[in-house]
Amino acid sequence: MTKVPRYAQVIVDIAHADVDRVFTYAIPDGMALQVGMRVAVPFGRQEKEGYVLGFSDDCELPPDRIRQVKEPLEDYPAILPGLVELARGMSVSAHCPLAETLRLMIPAQMRGGRIGIKTEKAARLLLSGEALKAARAAQTRSPKRRLLIDLMSDGEVHPLSELQLLVRAPLEPLRALEKEGVCEVIEREVLRSPYPDRPVMDPDPELTEDQQETLDELLPALRARRGAFLLHGVTGSGKTEVYIRAVRETLRLGRGAIVLVPEIVLTPQMVQWFRGRFRDEAAVLHSRLSAGERFDEWRRIRHGAARVVIGARSAVFAPVKDLGLIIVDEEHESSYVSDRVPAYDAREVAERRAEREGACLLLASATPSILSFAKAKRGDYTLLEMPLRVNGMPMPEVTVVDMREELRLGNKGMFSGELLTRLEQCLKAGQQAMLFINRRGYAQSVVCRKCGHAMGCPSCDVSLTYHAADNLLHCHYCGQRSPMPPACPECGSAYLKPVGAGTQRVEEEFKKLYPDVPFVRLDNDTTTMKNAHEELINRFRSGQARVMIGTQMIAKGLDFPRVTLVGAVLADSSLNLPDYRSAERSFQLLTQVAGRAGRADQPGHVVIQTYKPDHYAIVAAAGQDYRRFFTTEFERRRRDLYPPFTMLVRLLCQAKDEETARQVSGKLLGKVEKLLALQPALRKRVLFCREDEAPIKKIMGRSRAQVFLKLLVHPDSDQLIAQLQEMSKEEWPGEVTLEINPASLA
Repeated sequence: MTKVPRYAQVIVDIAHADVDRVFTYAIPDGMALQVGMRVAVPFGRQEKEGYVLGFSDDCELPPDRIRQVKEPLEDYPAILPGLVELARGMSVSAHCPLAETLRLMIPAQMRGGRIGIKTEKAARLLLSGEALKAARAAQTRSPKRRLLIDLMSDGEVHPLSELQLLVRAPLEPLRALEKEGVCEVIEREVLRSPYPDRPVMDPDPELTEDQQETLDELLPALRARRGAFLLHGVTGSGKTEVYIRAVRETLRLGRGAIVLVPEIVLTPQMVQWFRGRFRDEAAVLHSRLSAGERFDEWRRIRHGAARVVIGARSAVFAPVKDLGLIIVDEEHESSYVSDRVPAYDAREVAERRAEREGACLLLASATPSILSFAKAKRGDYTLLEMPLRVNGMPMPEVTVVDMREELRLGNKGMFSGELLTRLEQCLKAGQQAMLFINRRGYAQSVVCRKCGHAMGCPSCDVSLTYHAADNLLHCHYCGQRSPMPPACPECGSAYLKPVGAGTQRVEEEFKKLYPDVPFVRLDNDTTTMKNAHEELINRFRSGQARVMIGTQMIAKGLDFPRVTLVGAVLADSSLNLPDYRSAERSFQLLTQVAGRAGRADQPGHVVIQTYKPDHYAIVAAAGQDYRRFFTTEFERRRRDLYPPFTMLVRLLCQAKDEETARQVSGKLLGKVEKLLALQPALRKRVLFCREDEAPIKKIMGRSRAQVFLKLLVHPDSDQLIAQLQEMSKEEWPGEVTLEINPASLA
């Protein structure tokens, strides 16, 4: 007979360092608990939610001081045991209370009972055959009862709301039929599905030689339950079909799979492909779902009804039982990094989870990150390559236009002569085009031409972006909006001029040139409403729109067969950022957006407009030559000592005012320098350590300062980072966050 434990070890759902420890509660007689269950427990004078982490038979506290678990909040563990352990590890690495990381594992609305199962009343017949005929014949005086019997005679369960539409006031006749034993009225769960309709099953296409060779390497690893792979496949090489076949094998082996995509805009397309092969076994998780849809999809996954999960960053925590495969599509994307507490990189979490649960990891991209490709080169990942497009079509022809020369020729517009000529040819041929600029809004900033004052956000140390559609100045950091002023607030001049360009400006210029050509604009401003991404993409895919104007949203993974022209309007915008990864991100963006052209049976052409035509990132992107770019960039980082040869560590200090932030950073610097002085061996691993202003001194009203370190990659460096973590935990008048190789240096 299994011994029932007497005590439960519970972490209370309060994200505060003072209560970041396990509490012991007695388990009442007859209550069955499991690791990962959510429970209601008394805490102080309140009742709180908590998570069961383990059990014990003994407790050091006296019996009169031990309180009891009140009740389980579900009759199943909301968090799988493997995810509990993952949360423990993340709590240490992300330097945050365990409750914070455990929250990542469940839909936010589950906490506090803010969401629950949706139900509806429905009716169904209990009789059939001759008994049913007799029951119908007996309803001589009630045509409504006969009609209800006829409507339900298909044997299906019918919601009362549906019967209400067909039969006026059906409740009384239903109750009568229920008393007679003809039917029953039940309460049933209603799934809040994000899918508008049932998918049509897609046939399997014939695999190319590259696809087959890639699968031949992947499938044995899936069966062996281990392996980490990096798939470098050019745009249009058919990586998605490889994903689908690998997932199918995973399901055949009785295991589940997670497919991560970097942008919500890609989710509908990926879901369509996967639901076309796996029907209701595919589920989706992302932030644009309603609370009810997300909860119901999560429950389908948790209970095993859906074994394939497609989603954005947070889907890496999906409760897939017996996980066999995690795929990270477009693995180079920085959107996989969360900058909120608890900060995490979904790629690192995926790798950790795959190792822990005996699953395979597949990272994939046409432009792998420098760090991932370096790991593949040294053998940490198995490198798989797909260098050819599936249809045998060549990569698009690329023309690089020097915009300095255009200016010398008198062209002051946004579009070069080459791009306009190509656009004209494309539209006349009945084909589609995409115009890319990696900045939304109308203009990057508004500047006074008399005194030079730039309109800035009062809560953030950044320029406000002008949006012509609503004639407002927007802050893209805190979301604050303000009217365009009639005059300069510094000198009173009326000469305010928008400077720079964004998607709205491109839209305006395009409409002037082609007023009758239908188009769509895809950026964060046009996709705020639910399903807006999908609607805009469908308009373009169906041909209702001939041109798509957009930001980096259009550069990733989208497949439009009729697109034969891509124009990169201002290719330099990412190159000018104060970040050691600016060349890498520029190359990735340009290569990815170029890959949208010529993916079907018509050749593609790409026009890259730039003021730096000789920059190695531009040259490599024009040649679609990843290895050339990697070699140049890798050697530059070796020379200048940037990751992966070093680690960048930042202690970011945020406070209510600038003086406090600088005081905290100054004190931190002093403690770090004292720490290094006492440990000469560690000091040798530090290339520099300095206090500095954060590049953006204020965000959302919080002033920012930083202590910045560059460390050599060495086992001793891990010791220093652990000490810095402990230092950041100390009581400070502001907030101190430790960041390792931060995704943004802003």
